[in-house]
Amino acid sequence: MSTGLLVQYVVVGLIVLISVLIVFRKLAPKLTNRWLAATSIRYSRPGRAAWVRALGRRLQPKEATGDCSDGCSTCGACGPKPPAAARQGEPMPLEFRPRR
Repeated sequence: MSTGLLVQYVVVGLIVLISVLIVFRKLAPKLTNRWLAATSIRYSRPGRAAWVRALGRRLQPKEATGDCSDGCSTCGACGPKPPAAARQGEPMPLEFRPRR
């Protein structure tokens, strides 16, 4: 195997791995936040190297502020948002339902 082909495989593998991580983060945010918090705690322990503790601080997930704009959906008070047409004062689109 040539060196160029090996580099190509490594680059493509990294791109696929990053894509999978991004998709997984979008589809399972609570699970990935738990994993990030556990990893952050493990890396932030005293006695670790300074760069490992810095990485642990960087991996900490964002905390919910309790504000409705942070999108945490922990309290359930935000609820679903109306369509953009209804927010701007325009009539809502028609919904057709089958007869019973």
